[in-house]
Amino acid sequence: MDASHLTPSQIAETGKQHYQQEDFAQAAELFALAADGFTAAGEPLQAAEMANNRSVALLQGGEARAALDAVGATDEVFSAAGDTRRQAMALGNRAAALAGLGQNDEAERVYWQSAQLLGELGERDLRASVLQAISKLQLKGGRYGEALASMDSGLEGVERLSLSRRILRKLIRIPMKMLGRDT
Repeated sequence: MDASHLTPSQIAETGKQHYQQEDFAQAAELFALAADGFTAAGEPLQAAEMANNRSVALLQGGEARAALDAVGATDEVFSAAGDTRRQAMALGNRAAALAGLGQNDEAERVYWQSAQLLGELGERDLRASVLQAISKLQLKGGRYGEALASMDSGLEGVERLSLSRRILRKLIRIPMKMLGRDT
């Protein structure tokens, strides 16, 4: 694709279209081009956003190492700009790439950072997703009690649970009560 005549925003939109079509390799390439364009235009936040989009596309395409490289230190870019929401999202993307590489302890640590920021922002649904990812890592590590507690904590903050999540929450509470962690 010759993107030389497109703006970084147009390239990003094309990347999103490819992502939606599950053409993750092309989406990642376009997000990289958009990031370069935004960097050249002096828009570091947009460039960091594109780097995160690229990271997600790479991870979806099974390229965890490249995804980790792509996300880089974008959380610091967002932090410096006071954009806590995107900082938390970047941390979540880094954690997902780390988990994809099997670095579960580090992934969990970074996910907790993301969850804390999302909690401070009142982003309950996003925080619930991060806590579910933490729970999955804890399950993989055989830490079942912690996994149940993390999952329950994530579901607790969501205002409107879907039917399946309400059922899941009730099921989680059974062993929690048995373990003496009555909520």
